[in-house]
Amino acid sequence: MTIFEQINNDIKDAMRAKDRDKLDALRGVKSALLLAATEKGGNGEVDDATALKIIQKLVKQRRDSEAIFTEQGRADLAEPEKLQANIIEAYLPKQMSEAELRERVQATITQVGASGIKDMGKVMGMLSKDLAGKVDGKMMADLVKELLG
Repeated sequence: MTIFEQINNDIKDAMRAKDRDKLDALRGVKSALLLAATEKGGNGEVDDATALKIIQKLVKQRRDSEAIFTEQGRADLAEPEKLQANIIEAYLPKQMSEAELRERVQATITQVGASGIKDMGKVMGMLSKDLAGKVDGKMMADLVKELLG
């Protein structure tokens, strides 16, 4: 079952359960997936790899919004963003811990033979392919910089 099919099934379940919060979050995801499928150059479908990238982007948007609302003292607006982010995050693969990522980055640096910050692109390229959807890109970039610098 593809991610898109899973989201459709979960939307139906949320409707039956009258779970308004989950329904709103999943409809947002479905909308983003449909937009990606129908955009120019698209083939009418979204593969799972693309769906994971879109879902990661949606979670990040909601986490950023939550942080901004919290910073401005608007807990009434931050709470729904946090709830939606948690619901959507369930569709992502298990995220790697920082220790696991550090080990993986170090192994990739050794494998590529990177010697300094100038080789960051090589390392990030390999890691991005291997760890798509499993780790936050910013955390990965920060660790690569730290270990190369």
